[in-house]
Amino acid sequence: MIHMTPEHVRWFADTGKSVTTSEGKEIKIWEFKHESDEEVLKGWSKHFRQHYCLDEEIDEFREGYGFSRAEFLEKIKFPDRYKAPGPSTRSGDFSEILVSDYLEFILSYWVPRTRYGSKTIGNESTKGCDVMAFKFINEEKETPEDTLAIFEAKAQFSGTTVKPRLQDAVNDSVKDQIRKAESLNAIKQQLYYKQKIQDAKLINRFQNPVDRPYKEVSGAVALFSSNLFNTEKIAETYVSDHPNEQNIQLLVIHGEDMMNLVHELYRRAADEA
Repeated sequence: MIHMTPEHVRWFADTGKSVTTSEGKEIKIWEFKHESDEEVLKGWSKHFRQHYCLDEEIDEFREGYGFSRAEFLEKIKFPDRYKAPGPSTRSGDFSEILVSDYLEFILSYWVPRTRYGSKTIGNESTKGCDVMAFKFINEEKETPEDTLAIFEAKAQFSGTTVKPRLQDAVNDSVKDQIRKAESLNAIKQQLYYKQKIQDAKLINRFQNPVDRPYKEVSGAVALFSSNLFNTEKIAETYVSDHPNEQNIQLLVIHGEDMMNLVHELYRRAADEA
């Protein structure tokens, strides 16, 4: 189920650095070193667009409006560039998709991409867990070593005052214990609607942890424009209130001018449809 790795994934760079919190938790630091590479950006924009609407669906969905493909995506599917809360929804969606790419193509999880296609209001974030990822020891046989990873992503790509976005991600991750069952069902339903029946059945594995135990990993990710990345602020992050404290992974991803990158990716995704 692991797909061909998109070219933009090579822009993920492990800095080899980490920050240790006062509780002794390690926060891994990655950098997203994006470039003005036309071919890579073109491929990435297509990969990105498919999260909202498959290319083979766009003409059917836009027909009644009389919109072009770009107009349909910009007016109906994508968060607005200017009208609030569109920009913050853009940065949130972008961050969740980027974390999905990290989990799938770097950590080798299976990450169903079902979260955005069913959005009915472009400017609103989808409810539920941000990113759910799965790893099987053997798809034909369940083992207690199978893993469900649930990651929360929070971004700050603009502004001047550094916000505690990693702590925000940890705090939201606490809520995932309540949202997990509904989010698993949402993925399963969307896979079923897309006629991906075998993939939908794989979700069964993780819906009854009492009778069919598995590993559960929690994750909190903060994404920053590099000028807003502050090691002292993220070092203040605490996880002692988290129900999965022993199995939570903390990660920061930063890159230059990330909000401009977000807008450029949405523009390309629409214009190149």
